[in-house]
Amino acid sequence: MPRTSQAPQPESSLKVEAQRFWQRVTEGMAVHQLWSQFERDARSSYRFYSAGLAERGEGQTGFHRGWAVAKALFWAIIEKLSPARRVLLLLALILLFFPAGGFSYEGQAGRVSFQLNLQIWGGLLMFVVLLLELADRVVMKRDLEIAKDIQSWLLPGAPLQIPGYQIAYATRPANTVAGDYYDVILRPGQALSDDRVLFVVADVAGKSIPAAMLMATFQASLRTLSSSRASLAELVAGLNHYACSNSQGGSRFTTAFMAELDPATGDLACVNAGHNAPILRRGSGAVERLEVGGIPMGILENTSYQVETTRLGAGDHLVIFTDGVVEAINAKGDEYGEAELIQLVDRRAAGAPSELLRGLLEELDVFVGSTPQHDDMTCLLLKRG
Repeated sequence: MPRTSQAPQPESSLKVEAQRFWQRVTEGMAVHQLWSQFERDARSSYRFYSAGLAERGEGQTGFHRGWAVAKALFWAIIEKLSPARRVLLLLALILLFFPAGGFSYEGQAGRVSFQLNLQIWGGLLMFVVLLLELADRVVMKRDLEIAKDIQSWLLPGAPLQIPGYQIAYATRPANTVAGDYYDVILRPGQALSDDRVLFVVADVAGKSIPAAMLMATFQASLRTLSSSRASLAELVAGLNHYACSNSQGGSRFTTAFMAELDPATGDLACVNAGHNAPILRRGSGAVERLEVGGIPMGILENTSYQVETTRLGAGDHLVIFTDGVVEAINAKGDEYGEAELIQLVDRRAAGAPSELLRGLLEELDVFVGSTPQHDDMTCLLLKRG
């Protein structure tokens, strides 16, 4: 007799559906990963809402201090909502504290009772506020993703291939979009056959959308000016002029390190405009810092910048980074620090820049743990030989 297939057991089918539901909700993340993500979100939200709360309870003790901080936290949360949503939230909170009640009356058909649970209506109103906030978040996230795509177009793709040199770079924004910028540009030198390679790492003051917009302006100005045969000093002066016209009186300044390389000789001309001093690790193990330049761009239009010159030899590493790398903090509030970065460069000096960069990112992940990233991280590495 032919075998007949048996219908799946209801328990098995329910289990499969439950697994699919959980997979869709968690996107395949393990429980410890979910907890780490929740911990990061909680820390980030606490910093966001509690900013400025510490001084609210100054000079008070006990109950009065707690009440002052709680009241300030309440207004810090509710003022983030629109007035209409504030009213809905307050009404929801009021209803949530009402006990279930009811009333009855005598009619021709007898006693009629009505039960009314106001807490359910309070929960529904809270859910409505949540839906409205989620709609705003989805729209904002979509716009930020578009901005992220546009910003990625402004950054270099695969590293420029320069015979005798190796290049690696990476960036990690603290938010969806970043105020850090890096680039490697082939530009004409003073003579027709004297091409140079320009290395740039910049950090616009602030984060997210405002910093990203100024970063795009900086990139456009740099690309325009670098196409000329201007010297590095003239290039930086022109960038500072553009930055001052968009800095809102110096409040939106930009730190930058720019280095122009002659690939044939290894000669390197550098300008440090208020940026973290890059690490030049010689093949011999000696470490130099490139600090010569001037103040950040966008503060003073008529300022001048000094140019420092050096030469890259075989086995030399140039490590250019933003402050988000060395100021990354862990759960204890400790910073990663430049000393740790220099030690990492020493340990991995024999390898390629791509290996060093991968090791740096891995070490930062271990050091930071579940602590939310508070600033953009960018690193550009250059090695000769």
